[in-house]
Amino acid sequence: MTIFAENIFLCIAVPMVVSLFFTRGDVRRYVAAFFLGMGVCLVAAYVGGFLGMVANLEANDTSIFISPVVEEAMKFLTLLFFMVLFSPEDQVLTMLAVSIGTGFATFENSCHILTTGAGSLPYILIRGFSVGIMHVASMLALAIWLIVAKRLKAFTFSAVIGGLSLAMIFHALYNLLVSEPGITMQIGYLMPSLAAALLYFLHRKLPSLLED
Repeated sequence: MTIFAENIFLCIAVPMVVSLFFTRGDVRRYVAAFFLGMGVCLVAAYVGGFLGMVANLEANDTSIFISPVVEEAMKFLTLLFFMVLFSPEDQVLTMLAVSIGTGFATFENSCHILTTGAGSLPYILIRGFSVGIMHVASMLALAIWLIVAKRLKAFTFSAVIGGLSLAMIFHALYNLLVSEPGITMQIGYLMPSLAAALLYFLHRKLPSLLED
């Protein structure tokens, strides 16, 4: 089934853009970052698809070898843009990262459901708790990585590339595990939730850890 992703994007984005005129502070930042996350998802889909076509890869191989690199890089560059341009506080940077990841996951899941259908509730729940959380977890991990690097005065090119590489590996490993049915797929589906739980506790303990 063919869908027009840009039309879906416009349908969701228009009320969000309008809402920016009636919001302030953190709410406006969250909505704006969510909107950018959806935009990043749309552009990443085009870029990843183009690179997969140039490399003559099948859809499954593209999702393992190309999509994680393109998607994580584009999400991270959006967050890094916010950080470098506006120098937000740690809490705001974390919120922006989560919002970008949430916007990306929401738009990706919306397009996927329109393509494959939403008749199976178990599959939809698995999709939400796996792919949806995976994008949020990877962005939260990158935000924590940037905060720690900045606080420890280790905000270097190597540190940035190192954090981004870990996010790409996590994403690629998830796509690899869920590409084949069986125990590996079940492990892959559990990975994002486990990572999110770990990051939740790390995020809560982070201020006290950095002060010690």
